[in-house]
Amino acid sequence: MAFPPEFVEELRNRITLSEVIGRKVALKRKGREYAGLCPFHNEKTPSFWVNDQKAFFHCFGCGAHGDAIGFTMRIEGLTFPDAVEKLAHDVGLAVPVATPQERERAQAAATLHTVASMAARWFETQLRMPGGRVGLDYLRGRGLSDDAIERFQLGFAPDNREALQVALKRDDVTEQQMVDCGLVIRPDEGGRAPYDRFRGRVMFPIHDRRGRVIAFGGRVIGQGEPKYLNSPETPLFHKGDNLYCLHLAREAAAKDRPVVVAEGYMDVIALHVAGFDGAVAPLGTALTEGQLALIWRMADEPYLCFDGDNAGKRAAQRAAERALPLLAPGKSLRFVSLPPGEDPDSLIRKGGPAAFDAALKAARPLVDVVWEIETVGQPDETPERRAAIRAALRQRAATISDPAVREQYRNELDQRFDAAWPRFRSTGRLAGPGIAGGQRRQRFLDRPIRREPSLEDVAWFRKGAALATAGHDLDPGRREGLLLGALLLHPAWLEVLAEELAALPLTGNERERLRAALLEAAAEVDHPGPGEDVAALEAVAIARHLGLAGLTATAEALRQDAIRGFGPSEPEAAARERWRREAESHRLAFAEVSELRAAEASFASDPSEANWDRLQALRHQSIRSARTGSGGG
Repeated sequence: MAFPPEFVEELRNRITLSEVIGRKVALKRKGREYAGLCPFHNEKTPSFWVNDQKAFFHCFGCGAHGDAIGFTMRIEGLTFPDAVEKLAHDVGLAVPVATPQERERAQAAATLHTVASMAARWFETQLRMPGGRVGLDYLRGRGLSDDAIERFQLGFAPDNREALQVALKRDDVTEQQMVDCGLVIRPDEGGRAPYDRFRGRVMFPIHDRRGRVIAFGGRVIGQGEPKYLNSPETPLFHKGDNLYCLHLAREAAAKDRPVVVAEGYMDVIALHVAGFDGAVAPLGTALTEGQLALIWRMADEPYLCFDGDNAGKRAAQRAAERALPLLAPGKSLRFVSLPPGEDPDSLIRKGGPAAFDAALKAARPLVDVVWEIETVGQPDETPERRAAIRAALRQRAATISDPAVREQYRNELDQRFDAAWPRFRSTGRLAGPGIAGGQRRQRFLDRPIRREPSLEDVAWFRKGAALATAGHDLDPGRREGLLLGALLLHPAWLEVLAEELAALPLTGNERERLRAALLEAAAEVDHPGPGEDVAALEAVAIARHLGLAGLTATAEALRQDAIRGFGPSEPEAAARERWRREAESHRLAFAEVSELRAAEASFASDPSEANWDRLQALRHQSIRSARTGSGGG
């Protein structure tokens, strides 16, 4: 029985080889491969290896070698058709009936492959013609060399309704074949002439896994909508089951290169040119289940790299939500965070391959993104709101189909929740039952200085001082958060503010760790090369060090909080100088608090009149400072 080549290829793509062989052989993971005792000869030391990415097994003892179909034929004594039917049943793939109609469709598909290839060559030729100069200038303006343009078979579609049709008809291509290939549109209204789908666009051929042209993407030159136009669904092309540059990325993945999913064609090309030749992109849609299966076949933990804008963040969230139900042991995603306004192409042009490599090293696991989706920016002031956050986190974990992975996610998210919101947490309220806060404050302020002070005075002092400063616009903890957030918002400032940051007093271990990450990033970009974008390099270095410290979510919350205080509404130089003033005020205020606490400790150990007088003087100074809004006056 003969099977259509497309069906056999689809079957091979759906099969995970280690799962097929693992039903018959006890396999143990060894890095990216699996090892076990060969089922085809007797041995005591494993020499049988399975590689999912390359989709073959090999025994170094007896030389057995093959793919999933060959293994099934040999281990179960089946013929090729029987092995194909068994494996297709296992993965839920319907076996096509080899009817004359099926054979005719296969023949037609082969013809369409030829038509698509002819169109690709014609587009390439047009790019080098005088009319294609505008497209060539665009590509060169994006930094592409002639070698890169040729390697990716980039072309140009003239702004003409029938130029492609005329060219293909000379080679005996029929109008119907052009329509079936998605190259020509035939209007529904009778009497109107068919017209070329792609006009006035730079052309990006889309290939299948075997490197055959199956579709196109076109980028408009100048004004026009849509900016990018893709081929429609055709007998050759199904958007959700293909990726741009998949044929090249498969070769790179087989050499253990990282697999990176970017958003656009130019991003993918820039990554390949920079040496990241495992890069692919979806085809005008959000990542589909089929596309996730394709990238997981190439790598256990591929990288998703979306633009550093709000749309990119939404794309990352959608990808995380789509991936969760499909997770399996060892199969996940890592998310690359780019600086705001950057994409892989712009980042590489500014900072070179090293900048993107640093971003890859700082990539966050999927669980971080899930955590941020449900926690960053969510109100948490009441027990009910915190309970809602926990419920949402658990609901995310519940969407994971694999029970082992689901349990791990629930445990991890529960642990993070408990660390972020401890069960016993102070409300910060000082007013007790029966006495309103304002009454307590007045009662404290009206107390005369006692000739024989006691420890009770210290207790009253602590509560009164806190209440007296409660109306201040910016408490120290809030101010230090804004100062740190401003540096995250403006990473280039680190180059000139590193010393002030090092001297900034901070409260809490988490913020100390965040400062350490910022200073390490500043030291890493201490001597940028000529022409390098310092802000981009700093942002990438910061992202990497924050990721290593597990502070990405904390930093993002501080950065978002700082947008209002240090956002784009103020000239950058003025905002930077204001940061310096705020930092100095914070330092002086912190010094006052430290001195005040030392005075409290002195009075607690020796409640003398002198210690009391010193404590009262410092207390009045603290209240005056709070009222003037300055730590040092």
